[in-house]
Amino acid sequence: MTTPIYTIAKDLNVESNRILLACKKLGINAKGATKRLNKEELEKIKSYFETGKNVSDEIVNLNNKVKVKNSSGKIEEKVKINYFKNRLIRKS
Repeated sequence: MTTPIYTIAKDLNVESNRILLACKKLGINAKGATKRLNKEELEKIKSYFETGKNVSDEIVNLNNKVKVKNSSGKIEEKVKINYFKNRLIRKS
C-alpha cells in the first residue's frame, strides 16, 4: 500500500514541502506532493517528525500571514502561528 505525500502532510499537520525536504534528507526520491511513499518510507517520515531526530537545523517561520474574512465580510490579514513538537525555533 502506498500513500501520497500530501495525505501524509495532512495527517502530520505539516506542509507538503517540509515532507519533501525530509524525504531529501532521508534519501527518499520524491519530487512532488503527489509522489506515493511505500510503508517503509512512510515509517521513516513519521519517525523523522515524531521524534524530532535530525531536525534541529529546520527553521520554523512563525510569521505566516493569512487572509481571513471577519463576520462583517471584510478581509483581514492575521498571523497564523504553527507549533511543532520537538522543534527548535529561531526568532529572527
